[in-house]
Amino acid sequence: MAVLTAPHRKSPAPAASRGRRARGPRNTPPLVLAFVLVPLLAEAVWVFWPALQGFYLALTDWDGVSPPAFVGLDNFREMAGDETFRGAVVNTVLWLVLFGGLSAVLGLAAALLLQQERRGVGFYRAALFLPVVFSLVATGLVWQAVYQPDGVLNQVLGSVGLGSLRHAWLADQDTALYAVIVPALWRQIGYVMVLYLAGLKGVDPALYEAAKVDGANARQRLRHVTLPQLRSVNAVVVSVIIIDSLRSFDVVWSLTRGGPYHSSELLSTYMYATAFQSLRLGYGSALAVVIFLLAFGVIASYLVRAFREAD
Repeated sequence: MAVLTAPHRKSPAPAASRGRRARGPRNTPPLVLAFVLVPLLAEAVWVFWPALQGFYLALTDWDGVSPPAFVGLDNFREMAGDETFRGAVVNTVLWLVLFGGLSAVLGLAAALLLQQERRGVGFYRAALFLPVVFSLVATGLVWQAVYQPDGVLNQVLGSVGLGSLRHAWLADQDTALYAVIVPALWRQIGYVMVLYLAGLKGVDPALYEAAKVDGANARQRLRHVTLPQLRSVNAVVVSVIIIDSLRSFDVVWSLTRGGPYHSSELLSTYMYATAFQSLRLGYGSALAVVIFLLAFGVIASYLVRAFREAD
């Protein structure tokens, strides 16, 4: 006997699924687009476009009033015979090594000393970070009073029997650059310390316990556990230090203005003096391009090497 069966029917899709297919992909709310696009537009107008103009002005001779005259690479050729430029390059490299190296080492040391939560540690963290919130101009004015011939430093040296070391620190070509580095370091160490403290919070304590079980002392734990775990933080610290070193201007200008006799002249101060005091904005733009290329080259080479080691 034949049995009749009803044809198989697909069960209807759930209402929610049908609704999703009907509506299609969810659109991004206009408010979210505004929060993204408005900062990008402001960045393009106030950062990227002036930067592109700076590259063009580096190829011109411009006094800021008359129309720029295109001169090609003449500004860069002039740098080859510019003794002040060569001295500024040497001082900038010295600044990068001393300011950058000491701020990284001292910032890491401060973070290692203050990473443990114990009584009073918050006060010391705040005290080290406090100079970061001061403007560099105010910092420079404070340290200018310290370095005066009758200032605090010379008075302290005289009171402890080291009067022979009293010195006109900012007026001597041999000591001006090093005297300016000290207040810059005083401000930078706290910032680097905070970066390293954040990195140390991410180190797994089990690694230290395993190293102790294996008999590693404090120095070995620092070398084989702490420093490798801070590799990503080191990339950030190095980038920040290099950028801050090459754009250091406020504290130098407020203390010495690049003197005496250009002994503390950096590329940043020379660029400012050339562009806005001598009104050679084309040559000043060329100096800005050199600063950008130095920063980009050093940071890119370090990051490439760091990523290769990580792989």
